Amino acid sequence: MTTSEPTGRLEPTPTGHDLILARSYRAPVADVWASVTESTRTARWFGPWRGEPGPGRTIEVQLSFEESADWFPVRIDACEPPHRLAVSTQDAAGAWSMELRLTESAGTTELQLVHHLTDTEQAGSTGPGWEYYLDMLTAARTDTPRPDFADYYPAQKAYYESLAKP
Repeated sequence: MTTSEPTGRLEPTPTGHDLILARSYRAPVADVWASVTESTRTARWFGPWRGEPGPGRTIEVQLSFEESADWFPVRIDACEPPHRLAVSTQDAAGAWSMELRLTESAGTTELQLVHHLTDTEQAGSTGPGWEYYLDMLTAARTDTPRPDFADYYPAQKAYYESLAKP
């Protein structure tokens, strides 16, 4: 088993903390945007979605790489192609809000995933989960083998819990 190195950071905000993770891709921003917004492409690393997309609308997403394959509602809070997508959801596990921010410079696109946390209690599981999914995105974009979640959790749990300590 190879343990991946955690990359995320935690920044305080007026309403809690932002958990921020980033990946860079040698690709135009429009191509990376398609990887995170087109259902056929999100299905390769996260899961497919269905419905009529647009700001203020709700789509349904199915997590392909989780034990449960239930469809769940995701509200599109903002969509500014190809630079920003903000979504939120609420289910039995709670509510969460996140953004994807994309910037391109000299042929390289940086993708930032920002998970808005109202408290840091779940940072030890949330951080490794997003590390895994972002590496799944990288694997899908490069046609390389998918990572193993066991390389992320519980291996990265302590790192993310340490970020959450005052």
